[in-house]
Amino acid sequence: MTLPAAVGRRVCRLALALVLAPVAVAGDLRLADVAILNGQVVDGNGGPRYVADVAISDGRISYIGRGPAIAAREIIDAAGMVVAPGFVDGHSHSGEYIVDFPNRLNESALSQGVTTIVFGADGMFAPDQLQSMLDRYRAQGTGTNVAFYVGHNGIRKAVMGSDQQRAATADELAQMQDLVREGMEMGAVGFSTGLMYYPGMYADTAEVVALTRPVADYGGIYDSHVRDPVGDLLGSDREVITVATEAGVAAKIAHLKAVCLDNAGASSEVIGLVNAARAAGRNIVSDQYPYDGAKTVFLRELFLPKDLPLEALKAALRDPVARAEIRDHSENGIDGGFSWLATTGYACIRVTSSPDYPEYTGLYLQEIARQRNSNGFDIIADMLLGGQSEIRLTLGGIDEADVRAFLVQPWNMIASDGKYINALSSLDQHPRSTGTFPRVLGHYVRELALIGLEEAVRKMSSQPADFLGLADRGRLEVGKSADVVIFDPDAIAATSTWESPLSYARGVRHVLVNGQVAVKNGVVNETPAGILLRRSVPTPATLSLE
Repeated sequence: MTLPAAVGRRVCRLALALVLAPVAVAGDLRLADVAILNGQVVDGNGGPRYVADVAISDGRISYIGRGPAIAAREIIDAAGMVVAPGFVDGHSHSGEYIVDFPNRLNESALSQGVTTIVFGADGMFAPDQLQSMLDRYRAQGTGTNVAFYVGHNGIRKAVMGSDQQRAATADELAQMQDLVREGMEMGAVGFSTGLMYYPGMYADTAEVVALTRPVADYGGIYDSHVRDPVGDLLGSDREVITVATEAGVAAKIAHLKAVCLDNAGASSEVIGLVNAARAAGRNIVSDQYPYDGAKTVFLRELFLPKDLPLEALKAALRDPVARAEIRDHSENGIDGGFSWLATTGYACIRVTSSPDYPEYTGLYLQEIARQRNSNGFDIIADMLLGGQSEIRLTLGGIDEADVRAFLVQPWNMIASDGKYINALSSLDQHPRSTGTFPRVLGHYVRELALIGLEEAVRKMSSQPADFLGLADRGRLEVGKSADVVIFDPDAIAATSTWESPLSYARGVRHVLVNGQVAVKNGVVNETPAGILLRRSVPTPATLSLE
């Protein structure tokens, strides 16, 4: 039937008025930009989910509820989906990669539902390095929001140059403190150390305390890659608590784990240590990636010097004199420098993938040496000489029972310690870079029921946001910035493995960053929506024990 022209015009005007109908939000009438309808809202606070609609206007959440129909320019039907705050990755290394224009969208983070990353952990960057990176982010945009730490190792290099194997002088310490203050003035969430790495390994606890004290003036935190997780796990974690106590700040133990054969089962002692500190009023927390192995490398990377071509290395390993020299370099470092074998050792390094030696997969190098009645170095040398395919290793194997023991602690949050990854990335990557957050939600929540979904989301959103002082993030709450992830709770999962670490996760349907649709139906938007974040509220150094 054909309507008369005048009637047709009235119907069109009525339809348009309905589409553009304003949203009622606390007495303020306005049109929403995005409406997320019928989703299971998990707001980040840890409470039970509930079905609600969410409206977003001008980059902020403007309404959450089940009232009249919401009119918006873009409608997302989230029926059967979880609608949660965008995840906050409080320990990420993708910041070093997304300064390059082709990587700016940070797709490997967005595909996991991560909307904010915090880079600069492990003590990496001094203020001048940070400023250069921040300028690049501002110029080209980022797919995720970006916050940062100011770092001990970067600062120590800037002040002490190549003369690192000693204590800092009083003047050098004062210069380093000024650089910590400069970083905090730039908006850093806190001060980070990498005491296992060069040159932080040469700093004593007193130096770290002195450099952390200025952070207290800004309400920032202390974050530490601990000094010796292999040989002195408890002492290293205890040092974090000492620094926090003496400097008057809250502290986070980075990527908490009990690595190596000798530390299997030590999670109970670490948990007791943290619980005792918290019971005494100290605000001590940790973060964790949900895998039973630390950093990954190819077998070739254990040998020093690193710049020796592969065929030249193999030739040297066939010569007894040269082999002995390479063993000394590899096990002890060159001129006292860093060495993975010196830092971790054969009792920590586990084979994750070995096509030429499948019987070794899952074993520590020390276990293989015992089986072969040999020593660790001869085992890796012979494996390199006899193999044709790449052999993958984790430098810190972890007992799965310890992974689970840490994961359920209420003060422990989720973070990836991962990098930016795409299809062109090198294959010696860790699956955490593409799988951390979906692995928790898929494996530990859905499959194992180790923790509830609401608690897992809290560990990924409000908990890190609160601790890092990012007041506008981490919750679905009217007035807050609209960082939102929408995922299928029945499908979300990591697909990356030790053998295939580049594979992106599945189950994240949509992601919004600052109210802009950054991922739609699993496809990343080419327009970056992230912004630079500054620490916005102080983090209390002590806990209320009422």
